[in-house]
Amino acid sequence: MKAHYLTADVFTDQRFGGNQLAVFPDAREIAADLMPRIAKEFNYSETTFVLPPDDPSHTARVRIFTPGGELQFAGHPTVGTAHVLAATGIVPLTGSETRIVFEEGVGPVPVTIRAKNGTPDFAQLSVAKLPEVGPPAPSNEQLAAMLSLSPDDLVGGAMMPESVSCGTPFLFIPVRDRKVLARSRVKQDLFESALQGYVTDMVFLFAMDPEHENHHVRARMYAPLMNVPEDPATGSACVALGGYLAARDSRTDGTLRWIVEQGFEMGRPSILEVEVDKKNGKTTAARVGGKTVLVCEGEMEL
Repeated sequence: MKAHYLTADVFTDQRFGGNQLAVFPDAREIAADLMPRIAKEFNYSETTFVLPPDDPSHTARVRIFTPGGELQFAGHPTVGTAHVLAATGIVPLTGSETRIVFEEGVGPVPVTIRAKNGTPDFAQLSVAKLPEVGPPAPSNEQLAAMLSLSPDDLVGGAMMPESVSCGTPFLFIPVRDRKVLARSRVKQDLFESALQGYVTDMVFLFAMDPEHENHHVRARMYAPLMNVPEDPATGSACVALGGYLAARDSRTDGTLRWIVEQGFEMGRPSILEVEVDKKNGKTTAARVGGKTVLVCEGEMEL
């Protein structure tokens, strides 16, 4: 059989930027045991397989695979899959905004697709799970060493390393500036030993030192133990980063916004727009969105 797929670059408005994604818009005939093998064949950060929803009031069920295994939730596959389905007419647009719901491992994930001149222009997901803080991080000395940095390169204080999850946990490590980000390098053996038994082996470095003046954060994400040496755009991490930053923001009510730069050091610049709603000092909602462009389509022999 032949399986139809499309590829897209997500969190960018330019081809060959952002994060690559392969989407199989009708995966009903693809055996479940083939899905991880297909993801390895593409070797993108993620590949998605679209299936009929379990709940008919939802739009679709989406399974997400990295080259190393299945994820219960991920941002760029959610945003990119929504764009692909809308751009190909599988999900009909209902005006300037179209609201859909994907079933993912973490639960129902609402997505809003914004359109211009009848074509999708921007997609934004709302998390199914609010940000949750994980166990204490390994020591700054261990974290710095595994990233070829010194402990002085880490910020510390209130901005200490911390794991946060909106369905997929990440370890957030604030560093002094984007120069530190640029010279960070994973030392595989130290990375593995420092994070062995920890809640996550996905590490998100960031600095409040963006390259562009209208942005707020510069970031890099490493997940070498999942066969993702570096990810150019990580929506699930950025929306959890919103929870990390909101918890440290003195504002108690309203919508907080950050624009995150990621993937610049890889030559795949990505822009992710993060929003967090707070009420009485508590996070009540978190969203991440961005643009997507289609790149190619084809058929895979199975």
